Amino acid sequence: MLNKRISLIALGMLSATQAMANDQAESKGFVEDSSLKVLLRNAYMNRDYKDGNPDKAEWGQAAIGTFSSGFTQGTVGVGVDAFGLYALRLDGGKGRTGAQGIDFFKKGDSGSAANDLSKGGAAVKFRLSSTTLTYGDQMPALPVLSYDNSRLLPESYTGTLITSKEINGLELNAGRFTAESRKSAQGRDSGGLKSINVLGGSYRFTEQFKAALYASDVEDVLKKQYVNANYALPIDKDQSLTLDFNGYRTKLDDSYVRESGATGDDNKIWSLAATFATGPHSFTLAHQRSTGDSNLGYPYGGYQKDQGRVGDGGNTIYLANSYWSDFNAEDERSWQLGYGLDFTTFGVPGLTYNVAYVRGSNITTSTSEGGTEREIFNQFKYVVQSGAAKDLSVRLRSSVLRVSQKSSEYNVSGNEVRVFVDYPINVF
Repeated sequence: MLNKRISLIALGMLSATQAMANDQAESKGFVEDSSLKVLLRNAYMNRDYKDGNPDKAEWGQAAIGTFSSGFTQGTVGVGVDAFGLYALRLDGGKGRTGAQGIDFFKKGDSGSAANDLSKGGAAVKFRLSSTTLTYGDQMPALPVLSYDNSRLLPESYTGTLITSKEINGLELNAGRFTAESRKSAQGRDSGGLKSINVLGGSYRFTEQFKAALYASDVEDVLKKQYVNANYALPIDKDQSLTLDFNGYRTKLDDSYVRESGATGDDNKIWSLAATFATGPHSFTLAHQRSTGDSNLGYPYGGYQKDQGRVGDGGNTIYLANSYWSDFNAEDERSWQLGYGLDFTTFGVPGLTYNVAYVRGSNITTSTSEGGTEREIFNQFKYVVQSGAAKDLSVRLRSSVLRVSQKSSEYNVSGNEVRVFVDYPINVF
């Protein structure tokens, strides 16, 4: 059914192009609009687990090259996108690798991680007016299929994606992907995805209000719907209040429930965050709630091949209370208090600090009810503003997570440290 809907919306997009905006008319050419970028990333993650669980840590150096051509001139423009990825393991040998939440380098049959890994991909793209069809290896960033770029190397997917921006403020997306490349392993289909269909769009109604609605269907695993509403209210020259609502509804396939040992098939999770910004300060209050009968809570991310997970992108959790823990257990309710500071006002442009305290309660597992967890999150980030190292960023992040004994089946206590140094280079 979703395949049929995707076909219909694609035809609708293409048939409407003649009377609307026309980005293709502005094309300067395949070479003239092309770009080549290289991101050098040094990343370290350490998890000091409690309750007798062994500590895990990985450290690596990566080079991420991305090429995006322009479109040839004419009614239908043709172009190419390509990427090449390489990662070298600096630490995280046998015994320290293998944490699902770190996953820089996949552990092999010997129990040790690979010393390095490399992979690449390419896609061909066609543009008619302001509608683009891309086929091949891609890194989609949609709320129901969002590639994970929060570790050493990013994920990628192989398939077809149509993106239409014919109407100002409106973006429509429809796609089908049949392979997933795990961020920690080589190979185009290392994630084990059978197929996923995605459909949806976002629209900016006014300068202050925007909304989005998406759906996806992972073959033999789950169906998902997503809704978002965001309203930014200007109060004064340097003051604003932003309200952000995000919600997911998921239903697991019956066969997946049987194979995974889940106790139910449905989940609904939503969050509402209010952020008041005044000068260099921001204050956030957020509430998040998970309901449904699935003991998996809100299922997302992971890989089907080795982890028995859903395989729809490691970042498909556009929710307020997602740090080390995602506060997405069965029946969980969580509150967040957050604070952010921009040091530009104090003479240090590029330096920011964020802290958040999140407490979750009412967690249900197969053996207990009423479990709790709490997390204190801290992050400093600095972006070099000028000179030879302009745009180089350093991010220092830590989390202290404590989980009650009742919730130990769902999560584990620990202290986490992340250090990421990213240096983007625009070759042309």
